[in-house]
Amino acid sequence: MRLALLSGADPTHALDAVFVNAPLRDYARRPRTNDYTLPVLGMAYIATYAQQAGFNVGVLDAEAHGLGIAETADLVNAARPRWAAMNLLAPTYEMSVRIAARLDPEIALMAGGHHAKAMPDRILADPRMANLRALVLGEGELRVAALLEDEQRRRELPGVLWRDRLLGTRAAGIPAGRPDPQLLGPDIDSLPYVNRAFLPQDPYRAAPTATDRRLALSRGTDLLETAGRTGHVEANIVGSRGCPYNCTFCGAAVSANPDLSIRVRSPENIIGELDQLHDEHGVTAFRFVDDLFLGAGRVIDEQMAAFTRNRIGERYVWDATGRINVLDRLGDRELDRLVDNGLREVALGIESGSDRVLKAMDKRIDAEMTERVARRLVEHGIGVKGYFILGFPGESHDDLEATVRHIRRLWAVADSNPGDVRASVFEFRPYPGTPIWTTLTDAGHRPDDLLAYGDVDLTGDGAEESMRQRDEFNFSVGIQFGDVPLAEIRATLAALTREQHQRNLTTRGAAA
Repeated sequence: MRLALLSGADPTHALDAVFVNAPLRDYARRPRTNDYTLPVLGMAYIATYAQQAGFNVGVLDAEAHGLGIAETADLVNAARPRWAAMNLLAPTYEMSVRIAARLDPEIALMAGGHHAKAMPDRILADPRMANLRALVLGEGELRVAALLEDEQRRRELPGVLWRDRLLGTRAAGIPAGRPDPQLLGPDIDSLPYVNRAFLPQDPYRAAPTATDRRLALSRGTDLLETAGRTGHVEANIVGSRGCPYNCTFCGAAVSANPDLSIRVRSPENIIGELDQLHDEHGVTAFRFVDDLFLGAGRVIDEQMAAFTRNRIGERYVWDATGRINVLDRLGDRELDRLVDNGLREVALGIESGSDRVLKAMDKRIDAEMTERVARRLVEHGIGVKGYFILGFPGESHDDLEATVRHIRRLWAVADSNPGDVRASVFEFRPYPGTPIWTTLTDAGHRPDDLLAYGDVDLTGDGAEESMRQRDEFNFSVGIQFGDVPLAEIRATLAALTREQHQRNLTTRGAAA
């Protein structure tokens, strides 16, 4: 039994909880092909808070380790924790409940995550979740620690549900008096920095990128010269929680999270974590994976002023997600300041080359703005990673062709500028709780059909190597939502991914 796969736990003492990140598919049936998966930062935040509260907890990242359902459950049972905790997401829900059904009934089960918030009654009624003792809706750090202290505290905790075993009805915590708002949305500056022992693949050694090599040539600093040859030690980080936008397909849409307050970490708090990761793990590159780090002008100005004071650009490089409409309002001096402070690449939700589809997504951008922003970024030497969705509800053949042309125009822009453009293309899938979910169910789609996620093997389209690092993202509910057949959507996705892979190889070779 591979108990060493439990990250962050003290094996010499009894376990209070194992936090389980379920796999996207049963890897006992088809092994995973990619080497790296995104870290479960939210779960690691909860585990870190519980650990600092005095509990012995570990994280079992079944997705990162490529585990099957039976092996995941067997590992939890062998560890014999008081609690098993799961983050429920629509694509992994079936995997999660099949694991839960195999757990020793002596192990209490708690769960949270986007799916828990979107469909609590469906989860509570699922017979495979019979041992579910607490369904935690929203941010869990403080309430999970309270449950680990005493299960009976669920009766006083807001946003905690369970199934009354005698009555068969839903039960909920009822706080005495007005609930402490910190229980639902803690001050993120007061939370401890994530203990990276809970993350088996973060920090990690990343291969040098074309942008690393370009920066090494242009800046000539020791840090970037080394990174251009060997790559950086990289880590993922969260700078904020919440999003003020309402993209119809996104689980973070503001209309899907009316109870969530938007909070941004102070620059000093963020810089403290950067320096800690550098001192303890040698990290020199960071990825901000939240929506707001480059998603609000005020936040950008405040963070960059602090980065300049602390000479961040001389010591580190970093990537971040960004909002196209916000970046469109930045002047050249502001873009130069981002570069001087170490910005290497921006991930943009471009989504489509069709203005009609972008309007249906409520993106508040158009294709012309996307191209303008991408051009200005790559002219300043900032890389762009563009995310695209194929097969959005109502998408026509013309819309799909507009997206393909748009991607190729962006590649052409990059070819004549110092910054690179990478396209990451996905098949549309619906998530419960999002605005588009409501649109689809109102139109007659059955929730059971919209939740029938399955993995898709796209290597048959001749994209074996290009799909290697995309394996964790290739899943679908198997429904054609627009005018374009799924086979054509997937063939287009595979062709674009294969072309991007070839561009990566060419760019690396030219920059070497």
